[in-house]
Amino acid sequence: MLTGSHAINMDAKGRMAIPTRIRESLVASCDGRLVLTAHTQERCLLVYPEPDWQAKLPTIQALPTLDPAARRIQRLWIGYATPVEMDGNGRILVPPTLRSFASLDKKLMLVGLGDKIELWNEEHWLDLLEEPAETEISPELQSLTF
Repeated sequence: MLTGSHAINMDAKGRMAIPTRIRESLVASCDGRLVLTAHTQERCLLVYPEPDWQAKLPTIQALPTLDPAARRIQRLWIGYATPVEMDGNGRILVPPTLRSFASLDKKLMLVGLGDKIELWNEEHWLDLLEEPAETEISPELQSLTF
């Protein structure tokens, strides 16, 4: 289970260390093999354990290519997808194209969402938290209780 938020740093070469608790979970579930890609609605990255990525890929590939929204999702989600592997120190290298897409620099936020991780520019993450909540609640969320 990939949960929690972690303030981390990225070095000048684009390497970042995965926090120990998350690293252990990723090593157990996928031997540290991950796929980084662009989020389709936010300027952040998605980090998937490789087996989870492989399971979701056919669904995205099957979207109708004549639908402009589907093409955009495919271009972002599949087009930016980059396999990476954690090194012996639990670090991964974030490619320049993905760093640019998400405006990643030294200070980052790693946010676990259960089956995947979001990787944010720390300033953008903090700005997102300050945004007012949506006033309309979808039917799916109306039945949700905590």
